[in-house]
Amino acid sequence: MSGQDDAEREFDLRWADDAEHKEPSARARMLAARWKDNPPAPQPFRADPDHAGPRRSSWRSTAVVLGCVAAVILLLGYANFRAPY
Repeated sequence: MSGQDDAEREFDLRWADDAEHKEPSARARMLAARWKDNPPAPQPFRADPDHAGPRRSSWRSTAVVLGCVAAVILLLGYANFRAPY
């Protein structure tokens, strides 16, 4: 075997992906060490509704978007009307 074959075998990704044991990332090791002595407090799956910002109604957002689209259409139509042929 040549040196090129060894380099190809060394960096073969399929070989690495098929490994039986995969070492955790540095961040995972750091968090595991930190949480071993001081585990994090449980967190709810969703944010508490009291702390969420004000919710805007969907019809108002829809009206603003449709108004902007209508304004762009009118502006483009006016520009084409005014443009010399």
